[in-house]
Amino acid sequence: MEISSFESGVIESIVAGRHGDAFAVLGPHGQGETHEVTAWLPQAESASVVILGVDTPMEKIHPAGLYRGKSSRRDYQLRVRLYSGEVQLIEDPYRFPPMLTPFELHLYGEGTNYESYRTMGAHVCLLEGVDGVRFAVWAPNATVVSVMGDFNGWDRTRHPMRKRDGGIWEIFLPWLGVGSVYKYSIVSTSGEILEKSDPYGFYAEQTPKTASIVWPLSGHHWHDQGWMDHRSSRNWIHEPMSVYEVHLGSWLKSEGDYWLTYRELADRLVGYVKKLGYTHIELMPIMEHPFSGSWGYQVSGYFAPTSRFGTPDDFRFFIDACHQAGIGVLLDWVPGHFPKDEHALGHFDGTALYEHADPRKGEHKDWGTLIFNYGRNEVKTFLLSNALYWLKEFHIDGLRVDAVASMLYLDYSREQGDWVPNQHGGRENLEAIDFLKRFNELVHQVPGAITVAEESTSWPGVSRPTYLNGLGFTMKWNMGWMHDMFEYFSTDSLYRKYHQKNITFSLLYAFTENFLLPISHDEVVYGKGSLIGKMPGDEWQKFANARAFLTYMYGHPGKKLLFMGSEFGQTSEWNHDKDLDWWLLQYPLHHRMQTMVSELNALYRREPSLYEVDDDHRGFEWIDFRDVEKSVIVFTRYARNREDFLVFCCNFTPMERVAYQVGLPKAGRYREVFNTDAEMFGGSNLGNAGWVRAIDEAYHGRPASAQIMLPPLGVVVLKPE
Repeated sequence: MEISSFESGVIESIVAGRHGDAFAVLGPHGQGETHEVTAWLPQAESASVVILGVDTPMEKIHPAGLYRGKSSRRDYQLRVRLYSGEVQLIEDPYRFPPMLTPFELHLYGEGTNYESYRTMGAHVCLLEGVDGVRFAVWAPNATVVSVMGDFNGWDRTRHPMRKRDGGIWEIFLPWLGVGSVYKYSIVSTSGEILEKSDPYGFYAEQTPKTASIVWPLSGHHWHDQGWMDHRSSRNWIHEPMSVYEVHLGSWLKSEGDYWLTYRELADRLVGYVKKLGYTHIELMPIMEHPFSGSWGYQVSGYFAPTSRFGTPDDFRFFIDACHQAGIGVLLDWVPGHFPKDEHALGHFDGTALYEHADPRKGEHKDWGTLIFNYGRNEVKTFLLSNALYWLKEFHIDGLRVDAVASMLYLDYSREQGDWVPNQHGGRENLEAIDFLKRFNELVHQVPGAITVAEESTSWPGVSRPTYLNGLGFTMKWNMGWMHDMFEYFSTDSLYRKYHQKNITFSLLYAFTENFLLPISHDEVVYGKGSLIGKMPGDEWQKFANARAFLTYMYGHPGKKLLFMGSEFGQTSEWNHDKDLDWWLLQYPLHHRMQTMVSELNALYRREPSLYEVDDDHRGFEWIDFRDVEKSVIVFTRYARNREDFLVFCCNFTPMERVAYQVGLPKAGRYREVFNTDAEMFGGSNLGNAGWVRAIDEAYHGRPASAQIMLPPLGVVVLKPE
């Protein structure tokens, strides 16, 4: 067959993997009953076209393995003889038509395909009666994109893709299935060859490997319908919400220092959390990430649960187990930045695609990461779809959004001149604000789903509806309260009288947002000390301080979050490379503190006054905060029914207060429903023998009062009978 110089150039570009429109060359071409078939088969010594079992030999038109032949039909097959002598009957990927509809392409470019994970990535499917996998990836500035993997010898030239409108590339590879390992090879306009994992990959190789793995959206049969049905009618603003924050890789390890699998965690972690009475588990990011030392906050695979602990369906099994045990699951979600690893999103098609090109807008120098371009429709589609993916496909109950402040401000952690003002000359990131609002609107359309913002500034209306110009989050972490409390409790009790404002200040703004009170992983690393380590005094005082602090926290308005290990008084800082110091539980103080946290959760869930009115000043009332010299505070928490209340009496010095007079809302008998100094919690067992009687003698501006015993560094909780 004579080849023209023009066609010779085309052939050479196909063989070299540099042709930008391989479908225009490969596969069947022609009209009527005669089709010319061109096939790129570098693995084949010879090839033939097969129609209804009849072979027609093909001519090798390039020694590297490009073949050409004739076919009377488009639904042909190819028979190839490998150099090993093996003969295979295969389907030709280049005979299949486009798969994505123009409408799907339009929605993706418009930024409104909120389930784009059903369109993009790798999906096992049936096309024209043939099983295989369809691939789709967005790379608008690439000149060539191809799929390579364990199925084609990682040869980037073998399976170039078809470019569609909007810069989406697609291909159907017949007879591939679940478990196939793959990457995209991308040739940039400058000729640079990039190898990228799939932004929409549902599963990935375990680090340090970085390829994606074909996996179905779900092969798990759920058993949590009761939980999901009930969740849709719940309002966590007015329910008890006690969250146990967990880093799965360092909560507990198996013998030999191996990670527990998702299925092992479904047994051990879920049982532990249920026993301690928590309502929710919050998982530090489980999305695939290359560096364990990032704790998951530098995500490379936004749609892939990390393979460190098992498959995506193993992770579904874990969530299912949580729900069956009556425990909700929150995920840390990181839409604020992503790492620069070569296989990930950065410089994806040779250009700044997911990130801003200008480093003043597109780079976090402090973190060594890149910032999403929230003004680009396809990026918004990617992130919004990702949020809904975890909620819909994994039954996640809520997303805690990391580092919201870094998204809101263009000058976040930047020097003057190192940032670009918005169109009005301000420092607010208007595109990120619009994105967060849309994110919250969409998430709250999922029945029962919630969002929580880690937002460390005084940005107004973080947890207010978007129709009131808020950002639309369900809740916001109360970082100010946390810092004030640690400053107060780390101070020697002798000097706490000079820091009373740390206790009272949070109540000036406690109802401006729907707050969650966090004692998170960030507070027990990098020299900050563990919860116990922050407390002053000898061992007894440290534990007494910690018990008093946690009980005060549960009395303060707002939902609760405690990082793993704090519940039993881990003394060392958290180390992500090792599991918690569970051996400490052999010692009474640690075991009894764990008991106290369990009882505290039980009290919290039992008493409506501790959770029903968290968002309104009517749920909290100071009785006295003026006894600065003794560092004593007394306050009341009310349920919706004002006759249902608890009185918290807190003594933050190591001096017992005998016959300490406190005002009370009404006369009568009060039960001592909680005492941090109880012997079963590790205390000295000073208290009120289970009850006190209030008489009709006004005090602290209240109609009644009682004289009570306040134990040293202790909190007593009273409930009227």
